[in-house]
Amino acid sequence: MSSQSSQSPHAPSLTEVETHGIERIPDADRTARPLDLFRIAFGGANTFSTCVLGAFPILFGLSFWQGLAATLLGVVAGALILCPMAVFGPVNGTNNAVSSSAHLGVHGRVVGSFLSLLTATAFFSISVWSSGDALIGGAHRLFGLPRSTASYAVAYAVFAALVLVVCIYGFRFMLFVNKIAVTSASVLFLLGAIAFAGDFDPGYAGVFTASADAATRSMFWPSFIGAALIVLSNPVSFGAFLGDWSRYIPAGTPRRRVVGAAFLAQIATLLPFLFGLATASIIATKAPQYVDPDAPDFVGGLLAISPSWFFLPVCLLALIGGMSTGTTSLYGTGLDFASVVPWLSRVRATVLVGVVAFAFIFIGRFALNLVQSISTFATMIVTCTTPWMVVMMLGFYTRRGWYDPDALQVFNRRQRGGRYWFTHGWNWRGMTAWWVSALIGVLFTNIPGQFVGPLGDLAGGVDISLPLSLVVAAVLYLALLRLFPEPLAVYGPEGPRLARAVDVPVPPVTGPGAPGADPVAVPAAEAG
Repeated sequence: MSSQSSQSPHAPSLTEVETHGIERIPDADRTARPLDLFRIAFGGANTFSTCVLGAFPILFGLSFWQGLAATLLGVVAGALILCPMAVFGPVNGTNNAVSSSAHLGVHGRVVGSFLSLLTATAFFSISVWSSGDALIGGAHRLFGLPRSTASYAVAYAVFAALVLVVCIYGFRFMLFVNKIAVTSASVLFLLGAIAFAGDFDPGYAGVFTASADAATRSMFWPSFIGAALIVLSNPVSFGAFLGDWSRYIPAGTPRRRVVGAAFLAQIATLLPFLFGLATASIIATKAPQYVDPDAPDFVGGLLAISPSWFFLPVCLLALIGGMSTGTTSLYGTGLDFASVVPWLSRVRATVLVGVVAFAFIFIGRFALNLVQSISTFATMIVTCTTPWMVVMMLGFYTRRGWYDPDALQVFNRRQRGGRYWFTHGWNWRGMTAWWVSALIGVLFTNIPGQFVGPLGDLAGGVDISLPLSLVVAAVLYLALLRLFPEPLAVYGPEGPRLARAVDVPVPPVTGPGAPGADPVAVPAAEAG
């Protein structure tokens, strides 16, 4: 936060539990800056768990340079897809799931809540698992702590509890944690570059060499695309959360600065991604047993190749990274889940989601193939979340960025009606574009050796789920807006863009606290 914001009479203290839910943040309390958005988004990904994702190109058999290309493709493409999602927070003063009411309907906004729950569970689990493993591994090398199931369970529980405490206190405490994490984790990663510089060989060839058999070579593109999609899942995973943090930015802030902060935050994650890629290539050369496709162990391999003086930095990186990623994943989901389940407060919802995610950690760690679980889950997140983001961004464009923040809160107030009621609270245009494109994406998914959709082999084994779902979502949504016009009342004074609108009355808002009113009449003309 800026010094100006910290001196604001409206800013609560760091240790004061946040009272705001997903209602519109009052203008007086919106004291954050785009730099704060950068810190939280980058801090949430500048962690050990991102290193684990960065190791996947090597685990998929790529060479270092092939892995670098897949990583750059995934990060840049993901950042470009993600960054426009940052504008909804400043415009509406609420999170992105609530903002989606304008395009999916008052009830359809639960899609965003579901996606954020799915994403939070996955990435909270990754952060706690990877950080806990690194901490126990480092403690074993430094102090002889046994690597027992009990030790791992305690480490996971401590991490989860620390993350929950930060999330319960809320946005300002989380921002404080991420301010520390951005700087300290970056320093530790740079220190790691020094630690492994002597062992790093950019010539690591992977398995797709000229001498490889035909069956192996045929798996190159599926492996390359699969690795890029796993990398891309990291920036896309922030799509449902950006509004949780950007809602504290004043509405008058230039949108290009907000979008730029979100984009640069993801580009900056190349630091942990490349650390994971480089160290994984060293592990594959010096300790190949840790990159066995049937039982890969990046954390164990990293500790095996680390010089002894780097064990303590690894533990610190695990602690800082686990806190940072865990809080950014869990905070927004607890916030949003509280609005979906009326009897849950923000604090109770946060604890409940944390417990569910904690159970997922144990199931994935001790009962399933963890790497397969992560890669499959990450790909499903991309497949289901990206079409939702396309609908949101195209909706923003067709509405010319105009919204009615009060009408967005109808669901949260347990009311009915308003501009975004559409058909019984559902805007079937946006909903159809989302579920059809997400389903097509799942059908065409092809993760080598893990999950292949019923149509996944139609492209020669290459995973085309993402580009296909992107195109289908965009074309279908725009076509539906043209063929089945939305009410003119959902558009601003300048009318629609790339869409048509029709003159229909807006149903009055009814329910708790709603004033009695007749339907709102809009100009009796169809706009094109």
